[in-house]
Amino acid sequence: MNTSPISVTAVPTSPLARFIPGLALSATLALASIEVSKNAWLQAHGFSALTVAIVLGMLIGNTVFPRVAASCGSGVAFSKQNLLRLGIVLYGLRLTFQDISQVGVSGVVIDACMLMSTFALAWFVGVKVFKLDPNAVMLIGAGSSICGAAAVMATEPVLRARSEQVTVAVSTVVVFGSVAIFLYPVLHGLNFLQGHADFGVYIGSTVHEVAQVVAAARSIDEHTANTAVIAKMVRVMMLAPFLLILSAYVQRGKSAASVGGSKTSRMAGVPWFAFAFIGVVALHSLLPIPAAITGALLDADTFLLAMAMAALGLTTHLSSVRRAGMRPLLLGGLLFAWLIVGGAAVNATVTSLL
Repeated sequence: MNTSPISVTAVPTSPLARFIPGLALSATLALASIEVSKNAWLQAHGFSALTVAIVLGMLIGNTVFPRVAASCGSGVAFSKQNLLRLGIVLYGLRLTFQDISQVGVSGVVIDACMLMSTFALAWFVGVKVFKLDPNAVMLIGAGSSICGAAAVMATEPVLRARSEQVTVAVSTVVVFGSVAIFLYPVLHGLNFLQGHADFGVYIGSTVHEVAQVVAAARSIDEHTANTAVIAKMVRVMMLAPFLLILSAYVQRGKSAASVGGSKTSRMAGVPWFAFAFIGVVALHSLLPIPAAITGALLDADTFLLAMAMAALGLTTHLSSVRRAGMRPLLLGGLLFAWLIVGGAAVNATVTSLL
């Protein structure tokens, strides 16, 4: 009788298998956030699926996730990094070059002035006065000056910032953008601009999130809402050149800090997804894409970005956020004040000149 032991051949595990648990968790939270964000009250108050996703992610991340982090970590990291880039690329389907013509030269100049002035103010006050970490400052500045949470998330890969820094920056967008929803209709009622500029352009050039722009402008009238959204979309379009300039600045700093820096490392620092973003905007502008296809891709984009935000929340520890203190919130508040007062001055001045 043959008594030799029976050898068992191990079945090789696919390298992709390690991503599945984390992807499944991020996808589940993304789907839940999309459904929750359909609530009428949340929509009326400008809370998008992305905002809900990061909140759900933080709730799970600081309770259940540490127990499963070993098995889910790879997939969560993939969602936060790779799926984020794909989501930003598809975000270009929300924009066309034709949007620029609808707000005119003055609208483009106003958006550009608000982006540059807000980000410059963030850098000066955040780094020079509040002594905050430069990465945290740039994330807060990007969120306030361009398009809220989406800009923060798009800037993160360029800076390679920490999760808690991203979360704090998104928090400033949520807090002050929510205040804006209620404040701007009041300002309109007080005739804040006194007819010196289109109030829709003012909203679109100064409010953080697209959802918050819609919520604030719809409280006034349909014309204001339409103009505000177009002005905001032109501002969002400036995300790509902003990322390219920021990447060049970051890479120059790294090259100066090291001895030269290899060509490979410099190429790795280029935000290639920004070029893809511009390509998608161009494609959407030049080719008649059927509405059904565009709608499906935009739904997929929302899902991917929600997965990225959920993954960010999962990897954010509240203790780290608490250690950031009040200074980031104070910086966000100062930028919010500039967006309101400085934004009114820029809108009135540019409109009178152009």
